[in-house]
Amino acid sequence: MKITFLGAAGEVTGSQHLIETDRLRILLDCGLFQGHRLEARRKNEKFHCDPKNLDGVILSHAHADHCGNLPGLYKAGFRGPIFCTPATADVTDIMLHDSAHIQEEDARYLNRKHPPDAPRILPLYNDDHVTEVVKLLETIPYGEWHELSKDLRLRFQEAGHILGSAITEIEIRDKGDWKRIVFTGDLGRRGTPLLHNPQRVEGCDVLITESTYGNRIHPPEDDIKTQLKAILNRAARRGGRVIIPAFSLGRTQTFIYFLNELHNAGELPSIPVFVDSPLSYEITSIYRKHASSLDAAFHRRLQSDRDPFSFPGLRYIGSQSESMGLNQRKGSFAVISASGMCEAGRVVHHLLHGLQDPNNIVLLIGYQAENTLGRRIQERMPVVRVLDQDIELLADVEVLQGLSAHADAEDFKWWFEGLGAVRGVGRAFIVHGEQESAVALSQLLDHVCDEPPTIPQFGESFEV
Repeated sequence: MKITFLGAAGEVTGSQHLIETDRLRILLDCGLFQGHRLEARRKNEKFHCDPKNLDGVILSHAHADHCGNLPGLYKAGFRGPIFCTPATADVTDIMLHDSAHIQEEDARYLNRKHPPDAPRILPLYNDDHVTEVVKLLETIPYGEWHELSKDLRLRFQEAGHILGSAITEIEIRDKGDWKRIVFTGDLGRRGTPLLHNPQRVEGCDVLITESTYGNRIHPPEDDIKTQLKAILNRAARRGGRVIIPAFSLGRTQTFIYFLNELHNAGELPSIPVFVDSPLSYEITSIYRKHASSLDAAFHRRLQSDRDPFSFPGLRYIGSQSESMGLNQRKGSFAVISASGMCEAGRVVHHLLHGLQDPNNIVLLIGYQAENTLGRRIQERMPVVRVLDQDIELLADVEVLQGLSAHADAEDFKWWFEGLGAVRGVGRAFIVHGEQESAVALSQLLDHVCDEPPTIPQFGESFEV
């Protein structure tokens, strides 16, 4: 059996891992590379997995860096099944239609920048490709083994990362021998709002694990709330605004849930809060639809609060004109807007209008990949480029790492102990992390592996 790493290898975005046996070719995830527009586009335009000859895709969850290039795969000839959980299917439908809109907007933008006689740039894919690829989604509930063929069995377990996210257990036959593969997708944390804890699984012949925060410990929930109150109060005193770039899927819902808790406890500063993302509104509706999949604490909350994703003073913004109006609004307010890495969407316009005011605060609540605007703001570069304008960064920048939906070192240690309880791991591959975090994670994992863990780079293949 051969495994080739075609994304999220030596970096965080673009998750794609190809498994090949003598009979099957299976792709784990098909995500978009994110970062500098032109560089990311070059990566996303070309597939290295021969889409027409894939037997299927197994999708861990619906974040764009894991599902976002499925329509591109379809456009390149893929017609096989895509296996995922029911909630992931619902969210993927919404996420991919939104992504198609972004692709079309990006193409229009780039064409305006090119000379009139230059070749026209086309979107990576369009809405029609999304409509067709959604038809290929086949849902499998958590905890049940499914025979996909005489050579392949599949089971999903709760990953605790976002709604519908799954740890993938695969039993695959290669040259007559059965091998067990476990793919974490993005592993979640224990004790976070809304979601169940990640499910421990038994050891395996091959482990493919993410490592985003393998070198750090997230602060406890109470510390996050204390910091959040302090930031909102500071903005209120100054008369400034708080600009919160947030992924529409997962991060926005968790952040609103925290604000709802503060409101219910009488601790939320009295400033308006706007969710300026139509996509976030749609995703929140999916969370409501799949409320039965959320944790016990959420259901206890429902006994006294009929909608934990809303509270007085919170408003979801729909139209573009309403969004533009926020940039002319006077006084203190907070705006939660996509995208989480500040590369596209409405948040970019809020940053354009807000970064030069020292009374304002940019609150980063998620991972910022290298070469993104979000990373440059996080690193407090004195001047950042926003919508082709050089903007002086005078606003305060705050980072709340504790809201991450990714496992930290303690979560990984706990989860790896479960792998080692019965049989351990034959061979481990560490992906979806920058070098420092991947190396730290390899040290946590080493004691349960037969061989030292491997940190693959893009395009590397391994016989296992």
